[in-house]
Amino acid sequence: MNRRNIIILAAAALFGLIAVIIVNAWFSGVEQQQEQLAAETPLAKVVVATQPLEFGAPLTQDNIRLVDWPSRSVPPGAFNNTETVLNGTRVALRPILVGEPILAERVSGTDGRAAISMNIPEDMRAITFRVNEISGVGGFVVPGDVVDIILTRQMPGPGSGENDVFNTVILEAVQVLAIDQRSNEKDTKPKVVNAATVLLSPYDAQKLLLASRLGSLSLTLRNIEDQNFGSTPVVTGREIPGSNFYIASRERPAPASNPQPVAAAPVRASSGEGAAAANPVRVPSGPSMTIFRGTTGTQYEVNRNGRR
Repeated sequence: MNRRNIIILAAAALFGLIAVIIVNAWFSGVEQQQEQLAAETPLAKVVVATQPLEFGAPLTQDNIRLVDWPSRSVPPGAFNNTETVLNGTRVALRPILVGEPILAERVSGTDGRAAISMNIPEDMRAITFRVNEISGVGGFVVPGDVVDIILTRQMPGPGSGENDVFNTVILEAVQVLAIDQRSNEKDTKPKVVNAATVLLSPYDAQKLLLASRLGSLSLTLRNIEDQNFGSTPVVTGREIPGSNFYIASRERPAPASNPQPVAAAPVRASSGEGAAAANPVRVPSGPSMTIFRGTTGTQYEVNRNGRR
């Protein structure tokens, strides 16, 4: 190996060593900054989940633990010791992820009762109303979804016909608490439903109850980020294309069961042209001949032998 190649290899090794030293120094500086920041940031103890917890899952020593948490970002309702969490039999009221703090609003009381009422905020109410496979969006509405509620009813008035119906969006952006008896937000499998439980204010709950007596209620799924409210107009049945088409009855009147014969009016003989009209001339059915006497012609029937 000549001297030039040796110098090039030595220079490359030197530059590589310098790069390693610089990178190591930079990482060391970052670690020192993080350690210094952690030392300056006061920490608090917070109970977190070590396993995914579904609705109704009991809290045990195996699925929770105590960790350090920045005291400035401790969420309200967090537990600071495992003894309080394990006192009694608490269960999860909402899905809890791994590493997520255990909050008082997400778990039941010490009696272990997974009551849906624990998920109802103050000044709010849960109300249940009947839906079916069609009005419930084919079973695709699940707990945690946001929906609009539409009322379909008949137009009032004596002149209202079968097609005189209209739709009204009575409530918008309503949170679904449960479908039938399912309140687990992780249960997203479509299912035919019979009832929906939604979260409403006391006033809106009364409005929904009255609306259920006026007509049929339907749900429409809504994007949870959609904040456009009050822009849906009332839709009537006359706005549906083809609603003005009409087919009259095709039934024919039934014939009379016992038709009565009608007596012919008597014809009076009269002179002149009227008498001729009243007594029609007899038309021969076979061969005939006409004999004129003067100006008057008389028609006679004859047979094949020329006899009358």
